[in-house]
Amino acid sequence: MRNYGIAIHGGAGTVSKVKMTKWKAEAYKQALKRAYTVGYLTLHKGGSALDAVTEAVIILENSYLFNAGKGSVFTHTGKHEMDAAVMEGKKLKAGAVAGVQSVKNPVLLAKAIMKKSKHVLLSGEQALTFAKKHQLEIEDDAYFYDEFRYKQWQRAIASDTVQLDHDEGGSTDQDKKFGTVGAVALDKKGNLAAATSTGGMVNKKFGRIGDSPIIGSGTYANNESCAISCTGHGEFFLRAVVAHEVSARMLYKGETLQEATQFIIHEALPKMGGRGGLIGIDAAGNIVLPFNTKGMYRGFKSSDNREFVDIFK
Repeated sequence: MRNYGIAIHGGAGTVSKVKMTKWKAEAYKQALKRAYTVGYLTLHKGGSALDAVTEAVIILENSYLFNAGKGSVFTHTGKHEMDAAVMEGKKLKAGAVAGVQSVKNPVLLAKAIMKKSKHVLLSGEQALTFAKKHQLEIEDDAYFYDEFRYKQWQRAIASDTVQLDHDEGGSTDQDKKFGTVGAVALDKKGNLAAATSTGGMVNKKFGRIGDSPIIGSGTYANNESCAISCTGHGEFFLRAVVAHEVSARMLYKGETLQEATQFIIHEALPKMGGRGGLIGIDAAGNIVLPFNTKGMYRGFKSSDNREFVDIFK
């Protein structure tokens, strides 16, 4: 029988063990486990990798714990501008959205763009118009409001800084967490898929867009190599074209998924000053979860009865 499986992430960063209470760690782990379990059940029943990653990411978007969907951070103007992308590895089809407001599940919008439009990437108000046309769920500002996120934004406004998502609301480098969520999967038919979703940076200005919705940077899938979803300081992942670089090293250098991701996350990115991690799965069902920060919210479940969820190294 062909191997299949799914891996997920809920962000990477210098997550403090001291500040991570037992109940909060358990809350994160339960949310992660629920997400990969839903995705795995889809695969187990013969569903597609694309459906599995979408359903897993929806679970994370619906949780206030993660900087995506419901838990998205505030922009400089007090709004929530969300990015998401999906890609399937069989025909290299992809869909993505950037800077969209009010859409409950941006990952579903990205999937709709892939399946129901002739485009790959839509943005802003017109993306919202597309979402409404295809009857995706729309929520008001109150749905996305979270007291922790609001105070986080107020601190950023007061200091006039653009901040990465902070785990415990601190303002030092020691508390930085990149709260992007994502999933990668391999289904029973041998098809790969990836999905990524994020609320971006706290107090971001000028319509800033990171790597998450950019195909080849934060999200990529190719049946001939792997499926990748990234989390980290988006500007560096954009410049290094991380997700596609993993695939390219596998296809053109003959590296394994493990070798390619280890080089990029632990050698190439740090040389640029890049921090973060990624999740990946290859055509044989091998799963990797490398990161160069103190922690990454991550988990996976595979058809060989392996299951894993953790936050720290």
